[in-house]
Amino acid sequence: MSGHSKWSTIKHKKAKIDAEKGKAFTKLIKEITTAARQGGGDENANPRLRTAVLAAKAANMPMLNIDRAIKKGIGELPGVVYEEKIYEGYGPGGVAIMIETLTDNTNRTTSDIRHHLTKHQGNLGESGCVSWMFQDKGLIVIQRQDCDEDKLMELVLEAGADDMTVEEDVFGIVMAPSRFEGIKTVLDKNRIPMASAEITTIPKTTIKVEGKQAEQILKLMEALDELDDVQHVYSNFDIDENELEG
Repeated sequence: MSGHSKWSTIKHKKAKIDAEKGKAFTKLIKEITTAARQGGGDENANPRLRTAVLAAKAANMPMLNIDRAIKKGIGELPGVVYEEKIYEGYGPGGVAIMIETLTDNTNRTTSDIRHHLTKHQGNLGESGCVSWMFQDKGLIVIQRQDCDEDKLMELVLEAGADDMTVEEDVFGIVMAPSRFEGIKTVLDKNRIPMASAEITTIPKTTIKVEGKQAEQILKLMEALDELDDVQHVYSNFDIDENELEG
């Protein structure tokens, strides 16, 4: 899971800046609204909404904002209807990239994504060209300072996690989506704070990139993530820690 976990680490470090810019809240509100529109406003009966609300709470979004987003989704308040679209392509070094979007203007979104891919030595591909390289998983990130490594590993593996990795200053816990809520409940009961918890997409295998290509792929990932219509960006790159710090 190197590519995704390292990008998650980078995103976690810039999360505070994103929150200050309002970008994080905007993306979370879009997801809550879309989840409610598709599956209803009851979190207990709508797993996607439940996960979206969980992510919003983890980002310290006020309940008023969450409730308003749900009401827009179910039609109690006026709101924009967003279309879901997934883009697939390649970045520097031939790394695979998947981009999940929620947009009210697909022409604008397609143009923006193609522009950034081309600018950073990548290219847009056909639907299905790289999606087979990825799989859906639950991912929970915990700050290393918040929990003993041996205790955490024992807890999560017993609860059904697939793996636990150490990336810089965080632990990354990976599990099947069906085990996500159970493992989160175990962590809650043991009062272990979570930096983030989400159902996400991770690569089955990774591609090593270094030097200029490593710098290019990180710039591309950040540029794509900054686009208002982009909800999530996934890639299968693997970069050494010293490259990230450099």
